[in-house]
Amino acid sequence: MKRIGTTTPTPHPAPQQAEAVRSYRQLCVHHDPRHAVAWCYMHASPRPCFTPELLEELHHLRYRLVREIRAGKPVRFVVLASDVPGVFNLGGDLALFLELARNQDREGLLRYGRACIDILWENHIHLGEDLTTISLVQGDALGGGFETALASNVLIAERGSKLGFPEILFNLFPGMGAYSLLLRRAGPVVAERLITSGKLYEASELYEMGVIDILADAGEGERAVYDYIRQADKAPGGMSAIRRVVDRCSRLEYQELLDVVELWVDTALQLRERDMRLMERFVRRQTQRSATETGDADNTVEQAG
Repeated sequence: MKRIGTTTPTPHPAPQQAEAVRSYRQLCVHHDPRHAVAWCYMHASPRPCFTPELLEELHHLRYRLVREIRAGKPVRFVVLASDVPGVFNLGGDLALFLELARNQDREGLLRYGRACIDILWENHIHLGEDLTTISLVQGDALGGGFETALASNVLIAERGSKLGFPEILFNLFPGMGAYSLLLRRAGPVVAERLITSGKLYEASELYEMGVIDILADAGEGERAVYDYIRQADKAPGGMSAIRRVVDRCSRLEYQELLDVVELWVDTALQLRERDMRLMERFVRRQTQRSATETGDADNTVEQAG
């Protein structure tokens, strides 16, 4: 299922021109009935991260899509993307995280962590339906943003996008499925290297490591999605069967994710003030970047350290 090939120009409707399903405050969804695709674009505020509101909207969308699919709506592919220029998702809501950690609010941290893995889990099990989830990364994906992209059945990224886990710089680790997902995609050596380095990687590097399934040229990500769909449509029965084989042979249990989240919470409650100050600087840079829609994620990580 990996590496379908290079993208080629093909006529198709832009997803923004497709039928609107519903607009949320931090999520915009479009349905392309011709290709049976639901396009889901994130635009969280005040920072392009997983705010509680975005998590709630994504969870609501899951139930809405399942209900509509079972009622006969043609949806065989669900694409998660972003309409924030240069950003897929910057990860967890660090402002909320800092407040909960400083207050030693274990239950609050656990509640937020569970909300995050619920979204990741739904993506990973393709909503419990016979469909394919696709993450389209057209910009930076950090921490939880990278984890969510990894949870999709197919991960497509444009050249120039940067992905990584900066959590180790804060004396923490990515606790919403990073190791579990990377282990199954690329093996333990790659998983540990990506998590412990604190480094951002170019999409092309991750493609060579086997972490990214399809590498698209800059600006060609949406076309790459339709190229993948066209390839999959040539053998729909076989592709569906392969999806079930992957589910069976690389099964990820929800309890595994929950166990890791609890370890993440325990680690968060032991953070030093120095770690939290570094995180505050990271939040300020995220906010500034969101306001200007410019910036460089490499500089963000370097200055946080």
